[in-house]
Amino acid sequence: MSITINQSKCTGCKNCICICPGNIIRLDAERKAYLKRPSDCWGCLACMKSCPVQAITMMLPPELGGQGGKLSLRTDGHRTEWTVTRSDGTRRTIITDTEEANQY
Repeated sequence: MSITINQSKCTGCKNCICICPGNIIRLDAERKAYLKRPSDCWGCLACMKSCPVQAITMMLPPELGGQGGKLSLRTDGHRTEWTVTRSDGTRRTIITDTEEANQY
C-alpha cells in the first residue's frame, strides 16, 4: 500500500514530512509534498492523520478496495471519518470518536 498526494490540495505545511517515519516525503520546487519512493511507504497513515487539508489518500490493495480503491480521512475535533472509495465509485464511511474509544 502507498499514499498519493493531491498536489492541488497540498499547502506545503510540511506536517507530513515531519511525521513520516520512513522519511520518504519531500517538497518539490513549488513547495508541494511528493513521495520520494512510493514503494518505500509503510502504510502507517501518520501523514494522512497530520494533513490539515486532506491532501493525502491511501491506495488500497484489490482485496480491500478493488483495483483503484482509496482510503481517505477527515478529522473534526475528536471525530475521524475514514472513507473507502472503491473503483466503481461506491463509498463506505466509518466514524471513530476518540472521546468514546476507551470507555469499555
